[in-house]
Amino acid sequence: MGETQVTAQEGRSTAGSSPIAAEAAPGTAAASSTPPPAPGKSGWQARIRSLRTPGRPRLWFEILLIAVSYWLYSLVRNAVPEQKAAALANADWIWSAEKSLGLAFEESVNHAVNSVTWLIVSMNYYYATLHFVVTIGVLVWLFRRHPGRYAATRLVLFATTAVALLGYYLYPLAPPRLMNGANFIDTVLVHETWGSMASGNFKNMSNQYAAMPSMHIGWSLWCGLTIFALASAPWAKILGLLYPTLTLVVIVATANHFWLDAVGGMACLAFGYAVSRVWYGSLPHRLPKWVPEARKGRLTGLRATRLPRPASEPEPKPEAEPATPGASRVPR
Repeated sequence: MGETQVTAQEGRSTAGSSPIAAEAAPGTAAASSTPPPAPGKSGWQARIRSLRTPGRPRLWFEILLIAVSYWLYSLVRNAVPEQKAAALANADWIWSAEKSLGLAFEESVNHAVNSVTWLIVSMNYYYATLHFVVTIGVLVWLFRRHPGRYAATRLVLFATTAVALLGYYLYPLAPPRLMNGANFIDTVLVHETWGSMASGNFKNMSNQYAAMPSMHIGWSLWCGLTIFALASAPWAKILGLLYPTLTLVVIVATANHFWLDAVGGMACLAFGYAVSRVWYGSLPHRLPKWVPEARKGRLTGLRATRLPRPASEPEPKPEAEPATPGASRVPR
């Protein structure tokens, strides 16, 4: 316990510094200057926790990451051996399984849509372009409007695509338009439209027998669910749900996939969401929209919104003003 020196002057009293406290001050300063312990296991745990916490996305890093990732995806997908015999046998099995279920409707849809030239040509371009345009557009929208959810949602897409590569390797599958003895129409070839990388003049640039799972469905469903969960406008939510539905019609009408390939794409997407849920501890749409900057405490992104103060933390009180205006401090 320290002693207190009290000085009275002009009817006011102030507490002076205690000699004991003054003697203890140098020791306190020395203790505060002691260097922190060397990082050990706790340091690695903190590093892992920081990686699992959604942070501020950096534009240059995201562009580089997406470009390199898609390049690797295309390289690995096209490096998978084109096991033609196995792919055709698997296609025959899929077609027989759908017939046994009474759901082998791909050929009827293919012929019906192909009879309307403007419609099938539009679907050819849809298949060739929107797969990339819409996916990149959703990533940009997340980066700008939902930076706190960007990393987790991007992880879903990356994990979905990565596990699809395993499917291409383990289960080679010919698309309906390449089946032997079937009556499917290769709509890109017949109408001479610029379309699928696996058809027409581009067929030598892509693996012809990597139809299972369908990443057109995996990516479009990722886009649709993301828009439905995060968009505020009702019309945007509706468009989000319509996009993967229309994509399913397109991949069947152009004879690029069986509908069971779409089921494979959905299974890959479910795996992607599971990976993101385990890593970040929450589904992407449940994470905070904005990310506090670690050093300055400011929110990142193009907009800044004040975070609500926790209920357990009281509001800071302003410093008390002197009771009498112009009151002077007590001299020491």
